[in-house]
Amino acid sequence: MSLPHPLLTLPNITELNAYTFDAFNLVISLLFEPAPPLAQSLYSARPFLSYTSLIDFAQALTLGSELTPSEKLEVINAHSRLGETKQNLSVFSLKEQGYREFVQGKFGNINSERDYGLKEDEDLDVIINNKLQELNASYEEKYGFRFVLFVNGRARKDIIPILEARLKDGNRELEFINGLKAMFDIARDRLHKMEHV
Repeated sequence: MSLPHPLLTLPNITELNAYTFDAFNLVISLLFEPAPPLAQSLYSARPFLSYTSLIDFAQALTLGSELTPSEKLEVINAHSRLGETKQNLSVFSLKEQGYREFVQGKFGNINSERDYGLKEDEDLDVIINNKLQELNASYEEKYGFRFVLFVNGRARKDIIPILEARLKDGNRELEFINGLKAMFDIARDRLHKMEHV
């Protein structure tokens, strides 16, 4: 069984239901990022009637009590960090985090130079990623898992104040649930984009 090119199309759901575990995992990793506990649970729950029902089932499974806390942690931590270096991101994460657009050396609306100690000749892309990496580290230290947000077309620089606020005001349980829910918003968005290629 050959897999379709991952950027062009998904196999129909009947084909996906018949795939071996490895092939099934490759396909669903396009929607969720590679998360073995989720992949194994979804594979065991086949057949699915549609990709939408697969995502709905995955969300109910992950937010429910079937997965252990450590398995849920593995699922949320499978998601890419915002501001991660390009080499460590999936193709979809690259697009979602705005790497298809390059900043022309100006600050845009990123608060001010004073706020981040910037000089005008520095590469804004590097500065934004460094700030996101710093905030990600603080978030992971505070909560014990990765920050996941449905970027939904926002520039990486626009994520900085959101992440700062979530660090200041959030609580661990709410952050965990919000992160898991965001993963499924991302999966639905990826599905929509792949269905409309």
